[in-house]
Amino acid sequence: MDLQQIARDIPDYPVFLTVDELHASTRQLRAAYPDLTELRVVGQTRRGDPLELLTIKGGERQAFVFGGPHPNEPIGTMTIEYLTRRLCEDATLRDELGYTWHFIKTIDADGMRLNEGWFKGPFTPTNYARHFFRPAMFDQVEWTFPIEYKTLRFDQPLPETQALMRVIDEVKPDFIYSLHNAGFGGVYYYVSDPCAPLYPTFHAIPDWFGLALDLGEPEVPFAESYAPAVYGMISSRAFYDYLEQNGVPDPAAAIQSGTSSAEYSSKYGSFFLVVEMPYFDDPRVNSQEPAAMLRRDAILRGLDLQDEFDDWTHARMDTVKGDLRLETPVSRAVNAFLAVGQSYRAAERQWAASAEDTNRPATQAEVFSNLLGKPFYRLLTHGMFARMLADEIAAGNPSPSIAAAHEEAVTRLEDFGTRLEQQLDYRALPIRSLVGVQTCAGLATAAYAAASRRG
Repeated sequence: MDLQQIARDIPDYPVFLTVDELHASTRQLRAAYPDLTELRVVGQTRRGDPLELLTIKGGERQAFVFGGPHPNEPIGTMTIEYLTRRLCEDATLRDELGYTWHFIKTIDADGMRLNEGWFKGPFTPTNYARHFFRPAMFDQVEWTFPIEYKTLRFDQPLPETQALMRVIDEVKPDFIYSLHNAGFGGVYYYVSDPCAPLYPTFHAIPDWFGLALDLGEPEVPFAESYAPAVYGMISSRAFYDYLEQNGVPDPAAAIQSGTSSAEYSSKYGSFFLVVEMPYFDDPRVNSQEPAAMLRRDAILRGLDLQDEFDDWTHARMDTVKGDLRLETPVSRAVNAFLAVGQSYRAAERQWAASAEDTNRPATQAEVFSNLLGKPFYRLLTHGMFARMLADEIAAGNPSPSIAAAHEEAVTRLEDFGTRLEQQLDYRALPIRSLVGVQTCAGLATAAYAAASRRG
């Protein structure tokens, strides 16, 4: 398999496809390859849309790939757009890998529709925040698989999660690829097992597309590092233990959800891959140059910045909560993120204060993660708060308090977004590059998993 040739073959994609456009493309592919493909309904979304599984026939090994596990993450849907067509067109590639492939293009189609306002651009951090939606943890398809661990008991999988469970139980995949992506930074990987032969390939692929590895702070403090920018899969059990060890009295109440598809599929010995990548980057995301502050101080200052955002939002919420009428996915998310944010940050403060590795000079990448990356992600929650208020007004709520809070929230969103963009030396990354990294990393991992099984 010539990965670099595949990398050169990735086409340009000027925009992201909507849910309806993805469905139409699937039907075109099915019509073009009726003997090679199958398409069947494996469930429904919470709003009643069909969840379709596209199968490309091949060898005895089984691969399962699903996009949009979080609905603000459409890069994977575009990766599936390319990969499904490539596999149909390239019999040599199919035969070499030896898999039958199963795809769900977007597993949370309802939530993805709520993000489509930014899919066609302009691709700026502020416009992303204006139209951003990410569900509460208990509404996330990826994190509502059943689990029993210590005091954590969760057995309320969403309809979409149940569909994933049925597919995993039916095909018992040798390889599973959950197509996530981050928002700002560089490329990094999660794998179910150490896989040293893959690390050089993982490190090389981003460079083929002009992208950087993310060498700043890991996504969570308890992530196990296997190699630079390569981590073991994070789990609800590890999250629980981390919260417990860092002073959270009831980790189950803070987690508010279940476990992931990676933990659920582990009973089949599936090799699991996630490739996280951003929409935007900055030259500092992988800089290992020392900064003029301790890593600990950078982490604590980043947490202070998050506190400032949430304190402002809590105060405005107090002025309007008596007048709110709607319960929507957006309002559920805002309320849930505000409810757990303080517990999460308290645990991270305790960890940062006690962890030996934080008492050293920070790298420029770590400073960037804490002082610019964290405010970027709080801007997204702020955008949902403004959107929640806009939904109330659009539904006819006449409350003067809601109107005033909405005006203030929109002004703050625009002002802070402008200031943040001025602090960043950012670029919007080409969709082609993002698709290319996910495609090449996925194919390399599929080949590795096949060889490991043979071994």
